[in-house]
Parts: sequence; C-alpha cells; structure tokens
Amino acid sequence: MNATKTKGFRISFFLIVIPVLFFRCGTARLEKALGPKDREFLSIARYTITSEERKIFLKLPPSERKSFIEEFWKRRDPLPETVANEFKEEYLLRIEQANKLFGEGGNQGWLSDRGRVWITLGPPDHRETYPRGQSFYGFPVEIWHYGFYQIYFIDRFWNGNYQLDPASAQQIAEITRVQVSWNQPGGRLFQSSRAMDFEVRMDRTAGDRALIVVSLPYSQIWFKAREARLETVIEVKIEIEDAAGKKVREDDRTVEISVTPEELKDKFDRTYDLEFQAEVSGQSPFTIKVTVENKTENKKSEKKLKFDF
Repeated sequence: MNATKTKGFRISFFLIVIPVLFFRCGTARLEKALGPKDREFLSIARYTITSEERKIFLKLPPSERKSFIEEFWKRRDPLPETVANEFKEEYLLRIEQANKLFGEGGNQGWLSDRGRVWITLGPPDHRETYPRGQSFYGFPVEIWHYGFYQIYFIDRFWNGNYQLDPASAQQIAEITRVQVSWNQPGGRLFQSSRAMDFEVRMDRTAGDRALIVVSLPYSQIWFKAREARLETVIEVKIEIEDAAGKKVREDDRTVEISVTPEELKDKFDRTYDLEFQAEVSGQSPFTIKVTVENKTENKKSEKKLKFDF
C-alpha cells in the first residue's frame, strides 16, 4: 500500500465549490456554434458554472460573452479588494494538479473521475492507493478520506482509468450538503484567513474571581485523519485589560483533541469547552481578547469582547 497524506480537513467543511458532478449537456446546438475561446471557457468552468449561468451564456450574443466571463469569475472572487482572484487561481491550480496526477488511462486527468473529485472537493485528507488491489483477485483501487467520509475509485479494466464507485456518489452528495455554506461563490473557502467561530462567556464566581469559558464548535474544528482517529491541537490564549488599558490577566492553554469518526458525528452539534479561572481587578468595563489557533491548520481566530465586572 502506498499512503499519501495531504492537507487537513475542516469538518465544517473544507472544499471548493458546489460541484456540478453530473450536469447535463443540453442545448448542444448552441454549444456547437460557439467560438474556440467561448467553448474553452465552458469546458474549464464545467465544475463551478450553474445550469442557469450556462443557459444565459449560450443565449448571449457573441459580443457580450467576454464581459460575461469576466463577471463570472469576479462574482466568485472572495477578496475583490485584492488584485488576485483567489477562487479562480485555486480552481485552475487544481485542474493543473489533476492533469499531473491522473493523466494515465488515456484521459486528461482533470476530466477523469478522480480529477473531477479533486477539483470539486479538493485534495483528500488521506489517500490510499492499491495498484494491485486489496486482495489477490481484487481490482486496483484508491480510497480517498475526507474526514470520516471515504470515496472509492476502482480500475475495473486494469488500464489506469479509475472510476468512481457508485456507492461513493452518495458520500460526495453528503459532503457537498454539509459544505454548502463554504462553497458558495464568494464564500469563505478562498479567504486568506478562514476564522474559526467560537463563543466566549465570562461569569463572576466569587469576589474578584471569574470563570471564562471558551466554546469551540466541533463543526468548526479542522482535524487530520491519523489511523482510525481524527486529531488536532488547539492553543487558546486570553488577555484581559481594564478600562484604562492595563493588562490584569494573561493565560494560555494547549489541548489535543482526538475523536473517532463515530464520536465526531455524535458531537458535531456540540462544543469543546475550555475553562479558565481568573482574578479580575481594576476599572470596569474590561476587555477580553481571546485568540484560538488550530495548530493543525496553522490558522488563528481572534475575538475582543467587553465585560462589566
């Protein structure tokens, strides 16, 4: 077995666009009338263009299609204030990667089943390859892990053309369903810093002492698959200042979170809570800054809140 590990997987979830995995051809006559550049655009955009956008594009006069293409990518740009279009760059990069990785079998890699899934769902968290099958009489197979989901590709003709196992189509549909909020054009997927959402609560316990609770939704945590478990390391830092800007408390904690896929399913709508005891004195209102860093993802999130105490 050759196991290749790639990026971590955000269980909220991480992926590219709502994949149009099985879109229909239709309007073939209009397509045949397209010029080379317009036909190339429709081909490249096949995994992100909606059926409605496609219909509009085909009905446009040739003179208006260039403007449509520019607007098409602009609508998907998550950071329009920057020069780069992060969505378009990532999308085209994945096409290039798919061509390099899955070009065997006489097909263009990005048009193969593996290429299509790579582009629409992104690189898997963990990829297993069995070029001689998992058993003596088995077909060559690849298993891609997206968190606790597994996608199977099988080379039934031993020619390098791995086809998506029909049973995995439902898994892709489920991943897509959960990922919708991240995959919309202009969504958070391609932002340079995806913020983990979390909640902070500060309660007085006795005298000048306070209980600070940082609640991390399991649905927002980026895990990596290791063996049969999903694991991550999270660091939480808190800083408290009084109304005069004087720092009155500072603390940090690093925790390792390890769950099985079954446990994560049960906890998906719950939170992982970290509690900090703090002595708070000074002039109210107080400002608390909480920084959460997912060491697996190497991303930080920060919140500042004011409390009367």
